[in-house]
Amino acid sequence: MHIVMTGTGYVGLVSGACFADFGHEVTCVDKDPAKVEALLSGKIPIFEPGLDELVANNVAAGRLRFTLDIAEAVPGADAVFIAVGTPSRRGDGHADLSYVHAAAKEMASHLRPGTVVVTKSTVPVGTGDEVERIIREARPDLEFSVASNPEFLREGAAIEDFKRPDRIVIGVNDEHARAVLQEVYRPLIRNESPLLVMARRAAEMTKYAANAFLATKITFINEIADLCEKVGADVQDVARGIGMDNRIGPRFLMAGPGYGGSCFPKDTLALLKTGHDYQAPLRIVEAVVLANDNRKRAMGRKVVQALGGDTHGKTVGVLGLTFKANTDDMRESPSLAIVQALQDAGMKVRAYDPEGMELAAKLLEGVTYCKDAYEALEGAHAAVIVTEWDAFRALDFARMADLLADKLLVDLRNIYDRDEVERHGFRYVAVGR
Repeated sequence: MHIVMTGTGYVGLVSGACFADFGHEVTCVDKDPAKVEALLSGKIPIFEPGLDELVANNVAAGRLRFTLDIAEAVPGADAVFIAVGTPSRRGDGHADLSYVHAAAKEMASHLRPGTVVVTKSTVPVGTGDEVERIIREARPDLEFSVASNPEFLREGAAIEDFKRPDRIVIGVNDEHARAVLQEVYRPLIRNESPLLVMARRAAEMTKYAANAFLATKITFINEIADLCEKVGADVQDVARGIGMDNRIGPRFLMAGPGYGGSCFPKDTLALLKTGHDYQAPLRIVEAVVLANDNRKRAMGRKVVQALGGDTHGKTVGVLGLTFKANTDDMRESPSLAIVQALQDAGMKVRAYDPEGMELAAKLLEGVTYCKDAYEALEGAHAAVIVTEWDAFRALDFARMADLLADKLLVDLRNIYDRDEVERHGFRYVAVGR
């Protein structure tokens, strides 16, 4: 099939490359000349393991191409996916749909009869109706369909998630859209990936409900971790104990500094706005958003307390800046609030991240960015693990002892064993343990 992907951000580029790898003919359209030029020269604008090779292979095979010209790309398409950004709107937290609406308007005059327009961007309930209205207004006699196909990709594991999904959700209001999307996903359906077909609004709601629930799991175990510290329990034991219950499951029960990234923060806010608009308040989600915001600053205070409260003029070595490992994404990363809290306490911050420092430097001022973990720890009064990169899972404690001014490890991701750390003469502070 001929597929057009409008938007070459995280979702659009990963989806387009994977569809091409299935054998479809894929054209990715973007309005940013610099981004398209970079892609045409083989440069990938985001860090995602395996994506550079996947893109290169499918470009070489002639199945994947990039263009600025939507008028040239859309007329031959069987399905046109909208995969543009939907950031939080300033003021009310609602998803900014201006890019989605602009894409619908721009493609409308170029669609051929029978094309299925698919919103893959995360959009509030009813957005598909608005996309359909925009196109219908421009082309009142055109036969077309609008569908919803939310993505459930984890940054750092997106290709695996796309090719071996827990489920594929499509929201359609007519049989033609259903048939086209079944053909688009036929390679996965043949591999027995579950295909869930539902109404368009239900699919739009499913995406937000899934992300809100996962954000709730993270926030729940973080609050349990705080209680574990008070009562003398180990949150990792508690997480295993409840996670083995198949009604709960073990995933997203890792206590830490709070959630961040491109999805959970903005999607929970957008869901709250939708609940407000429909007079159906979401009190649990409200509490999750508030608790997560408070937690990030609290992790900064945790470091200050570990240093005895007298931190003015001291230095801390921060290991990890991105919101999670295996990505360069700094959006809403806990490190932003943590570093700010440390600086507010009068501390100097040295930092290292394997992929995120270029973006971090645009968001965090007054930080010394280092070439590796050990340079970040030189002269520091504490080592603080903020992101669970593999590069930080086997640190050389003897070397650290020589570099640090004080032998203190604050492990905000619980990746080390207390006995092991203390055996090397370090003081160990973790989360919920």
